[in-house]
Amino acid sequence: MSLPAKNPSASAVGTAPPKAIIGVSLKMYFGYERTLEYCREVATIAFAHPAVQSGDIELFVLPTLPVLPEAARILGTAGAAAGAQDIFWEDEGPYTGEVGGKTVAELGGRYAEVGHAERRRIFGEDDTVIGLKAAAAYRNRLTPVLCVGELQQGSVEEAVTRCSAEIDAALNRAQSLGSASRTIVAYEPQWAIGAPEPATPQYISAVIGGLDAHLRSLSGQADSRVIYGGSAGPGLIGQLDSAVAGLFLGRFAHDPKALKTILDEAAARLTAKKVAA
Repeated sequence: MSLPAKNPSASAVGTAPPKAIIGVSLKMYFGYERTLEYCREVATIAFAHPAVQSGDIELFVLPTLPVLPEAARILGTAGAAAGAQDIFWEDEGPYTGEVGGKTVAELGGRYAEVGHAERRRIFGEDDTVIGLKAAAAYRNRLTPVLCVGELQQGSVEEAVTRCSAEIDAALNRAQSLGSASRTIVAYEPQWAIGAPEPATPQYISAVIGGLDAHLRSLSGQADSRVIYGGSAGPGLIGQLDSAVAGLFLGRFAHDPKALKTILDEAAARLTAKKVAA
């Protein structure tokens, strides 16, 4: 596939920010060649999608690290981007097996996921570690995709309180080490990750409404947004309140056709907002 040079999004050239954000994590499901095939298919979709090309939708994919340079090149030609599923909190040094944000940026990454529930549960990462990793992302001009989410389902108020505390812990640590900038917060209730269905649209909208107001009240976070992850897939975004900026997708977007459906739904939602306004 031959694609022309990237058409910069509105956010990339410093004008209007994107109106919707769609991110995909491939986790460790695909090998090298399968990931490249996926990125080529996504690039074809993105290049033909008016909302991606106009910058109305910010689209990114997080592959496994060895694929990042080629994924960033393929997606970048189509107005999308790539990033890392994790980074270390130091940029260089005697840290065997780790990869710093400096290297991620050099490889073409523009995003760094931090604080995913699997990193917390399997690798024991706590708020201190997540804050250090967020600081490393800011330091290397990567947009952190900061994952937050309550362990068990409860009330909206309990979820907002718990997740706001996780946001504060990460950003306060990052601020203490330098200046924080734009953040994408991915609200992923841990009880919904891997479940057959996401949380209800009403619950998602209410929690993210609270988190969005809290996040954007913080210093340096006026342009930050909250998206939803946790068994998100086609058919969801049109049911969510406007405070929900978009979706952070896993297995339900590993089929490019499903991702295209979600991009179409996000674009239709933007059109409906314009008509209503």
